[in-house]
This record gives sequence, structure tokens and C-alpha cells, in this order.
Amino acid sequence: MKNHPGKENAMKVLIIGSGGREHALARKVKESPLVKEVFCAPGNGGTAKIATNVAIEANDIAGLKKFALEKVIDLTVVGPENPLVLGIVDEFDAASLKIIGPRKDAARLEGSKIKTREVLDEVTKAIGIKIQPKYWVFSEVGAAGAFTRDLDMYPIVIKADGLAGGKGAMVCHGPKDVNIALRRVESGEFGKAAERFLVEEFLEGEEASYIVAVDKNGNILPLASSQDHKAIYDGDKGPNTGGMGAYSPAPVLTPEVEKRVLERIVKPTIKLMADRGTPFFGFLYVGLMIDRNGNPYVVEFNVRLGDPETQPILARMKTDIVEVLIAADLCALDDVQIDWDPRPAVCVVMAEQGYPGAYETGHVISGIEDAEALGAIVDHAGTVRKGGRLLTAGGRVLGVTALGDSYTGAINKVYGAVEKISWGSEYYRWDIGQKALNR
Repeated sequence: MKNHPGKENAMKVLIIGSGGREHALARKVKESPLVKEVFCAPGNGGTAKIATNVAIEANDIAGLKKFALEKVIDLTVVGPENPLVLGIVDEFDAASLKIIGPRKDAARLEGSKIKTREVLDEVTKAIGIKIQPKYWVFSEVGAAGAFTRDLDMYPIVIKADGLAGGKGAMVCHGPKDVNIALRRVESGEFGKAAERFLVEEFLEGEEASYIVAVDKNGNILPLASSQDHKAIYDGDKGPNTGGMGAYSPAPVLTPEVEKRVLERIVKPTIKLMADRGTPFFGFLYVGLMIDRNGNPYVVEFNVRLGDPETQPILARMKTDIVEVLIAADLCALDDVQIDWDPRPAVCVVMAEQGYPGAYETGHVISGIEDAEALGAIVDHAGTVRKGGRLLTAGGRVLGVTALGDSYTGAINKVYGAVEKISWGSEYYRWDIGQKALNR
């Protein structure tokens, strides 16, 4: 690869964020022979064991830039969406710091659901195929309430325009649900994220996550497919969360469906963004609904790797991820092929009772070594180390991932590992991976 840094110039890499995705990234980056030092800002109790945690919050762009300059960081990888939407890539670019992610204008694909819908309207006009739900935009709860009273297309989805931590989409099965959703919007629960909001047609089908890496020349490198589980309860019931588990690959994304996703959605979107003067660079996450005929529709765009999808995807990635990141920076993704472990991987998120609502923290976690002894990978999300003890420090606490020769094998292995871990008030879904079995 041209301008490859080589082993003699081992790199210093900064990973921004504190979740399970960032722990998985830190582990994978640490494995690379091209890397000599990994920093995580702010990191968590898991990253503390494999990297140097830095007490700088993910949204402190000035502090992160100062640190990167002082430490002469060779490459920065942004995990969460907030710093991208706030413009961290623009700031790092201005300081000649290498960073993987879209600039502020392109990051609006995640920062504004309305922006996504408007972009996809143009894509739809260009290709002549429906790729997203019908939608209507509102800024007043009263107007939305009056509009929905005349609808005869339930269920529908009410969705905050801005960033809401994966919890701003509310499925409404009738007028009662609509009233509850609109009261949540009106109460200020979602803050500025719901100053504008959408009413959307509910898409029937099976969800999947499709993530691609995009370089500055618009070359696209797909990652392995995956499927997230957003709802808190088994059977996809209850309120949405940041994600309660995932598996890879997703059988619903057959080669033919994947081709449709690339040709109808990914390639036209990347071209349109470039034509608009807001080229996309980094990881584009396409949240999909696949109908019974294999037609893909866009539920949402994210402008970074998913969490918890990253965990099973990276568990299957045999290629050095730093090679992929370097190729993205050098506009050389067309020269890269990723080698994937053919075995499926299943990740189960262990959360705190009460999440995604109010929950306690500070519980002592035990059993991780026993879970790892079974061959599982344990990624920390909401954890912290204090006084030699590992404590809970968030709603989603751990992500436990296992590979298996089959989906059944991976599921049995991961749940065997999950049952080894405890802190007294843990909660997790029991049906992660069942959709793969059903196929």
C-alpha cells in the first residue's frame, strides 16, 4: 500500500468514546503490529486494561484536539455520533490531524432525521424506486395531533429529528400511543432533538444493519452484515434502547438484497453527497427494513460504526483493522479486501435493571474471567474501576460476544458466558440471534 507507515514507524491511535464499541475498537487496534500505543478518551473500565484512558469527554473537541497535538497522535477514530455532528473532523482537519469520520455538513445525515429523508427523496427521484417510508415533518405537537387523528395507516412512527441516544423513535399502534408519544415530545424529554419531529409510515419486514467504509474518493468497502435488537424486551417489545444485542452475519441480507442496498441506497447517496459539495468520508451505517420480497428501505442513517453491531463484526474480522483505516485515509479502499471468519458471532448486551429509564450504578461486577474462560469476548460499556473493583457506571454495562460453528452454537456459547456474570441487578434479552435461526 502506498505511503504505508510500516512497522518501524509504529502508530499512536486515539479512540474517542466510552462504550462497548470503543472497547472492541481498542482491542482490535491494539492487535495491529502497526500500533505501539492506544489512547481512549474517556474510555471505561475495560479499555483501562488494554489502553491508556484519558480524562477528556467525547464532546470536548478543543480538549481532544489539544491532546492529539501534544501526543502527536497519528490517527483518531471517532466512536459516538455527537462529536461528529459537532464538527470534530473539521477541527482536526484544520490542525492537520488524521481522523476517520465525516465532516460536520456530512454528519447531518445522522444529526437530522429530516436531512436524511430529504437526501433520500433526491435519491428516490434519481433511481425511481421507493427506498424510504412516507413521512411528514412537524414542529408543533398540536398540529401533529390533528394530523394523526385523520390517519388510517397505523402503526406509525413518531421520531425526533435530532440525536436522542437511539431512543427517539416511538412506534404507535393507535391514537393512545400517539398521545403518549406526543406528550413525551412536549415534555422536553428529548430536548432540542425534538424541536422538529417526524411522523412516518411504519415499515413492515425484518431489520438489518449494513455498514460501509467510505474513503475520500468515494470508494466503498462493505463490512459484514449484522442485525441489532433495539427494543428492551424479548420479541422486540417495549421502548427502544441504544441496542440490546446483535449478531453477524444477518441471513436476511442475502447477496441479492445486499446488491440492492448498494445499488439503490449506498452508492447513490455517496454520489449525491459528493455532488452537493458535502462528500462523505468514514463509516456510513444504513439501518434497514427488508420486506418479504427482499426490497430494502432506509429506517435511518448513522455516520459511524454501530453499537453493539461493531462487537460481533469485529469478532469476525480477521484483517488488520488499522490497514483498513489507513486505506480509508489514503483513498485506497478499492485496494482492500477484508477476510472474514465464516462463523457467526452473537453479542448479548447486559444492562442495568430500569434501563432505558432510571437505573442505579456502583454495583460490583463479578464473573467476567469465568465468561472469558468459556471463549467469550467481554466488551465493557458502562463500567469504571475504583479501588481495585470493577463497578457498573451506565445503563448498558457489558456486551458479551461469542463465535460458534452455527448460530445455535454461538447462541448457546454466549448465553453460557452471560450466566457467569453478575452484579445483582443485571438484565438482558434471551432471544438475541433467534431471527437468524428462524431463517
